[in-house]
Amino acid sequence: MRADAEGANADTEATVKIENTINGVRGATEIAPRRLLVHLLRDQKRLTGVHIGCDTSQCGACTVLVDGTTVKSCTVLAAQTDGCELHTIEGMEHDSTTTVLKQAFHELHGLQCGFCTPGMLLAARALLTHQPAPTESDVREALHGNLCRCTGYQNIVDAVLLAATRLQQAPSDTAES
Repeated sequence: MRADAEGANADTEATVKIENTINGVRGATEIAPRRLLVHLLRDQKRLTGVHIGCDTSQCGACTVLVDGTTVKSCTVLAAQTDGCELHTIEGMEHDSTTTVLKQAFHELHGLQCGFCTPGMLLAARALLTHQPAPTESDVREALHGNLCRCTGYQNIVDAVLLAATRLQQAPSDTAES
């Protein structure tokens, strides 16, 4: 109900023009100044891998990368991303690090229903970009804002550590940072 009310009000408000790059595509968008990033991505851009789980920034299902940093898109105004580079899970399809992470999640059963998986993958991707050889503690810290209601987390942590090991062993031309 909240999203419907917000959408109705957004239609009657003045708009602002923002320009950003979403999944490698530069573009301009007219938005209501108070429109949340999660709603821009899901409703206007149809990037539904960005999930709405709690609307209170507790679950991490709406995690995206903004200029390489993980953010919960339910807590960011879309207007704040003017001039930024954004990545959603849809934009990581050809990213070699994310591909290695997906394979490790699959092999070690680091997912079940899949609702939290996009946010987990993006958080893990950001960690491995900045810290290619994380410890278990580092992985747990990087994922601490992402909740999973299906797994016991250990398989997710193990999958990220496996991906890190594989990326370190891979030739440098195939591993992206």
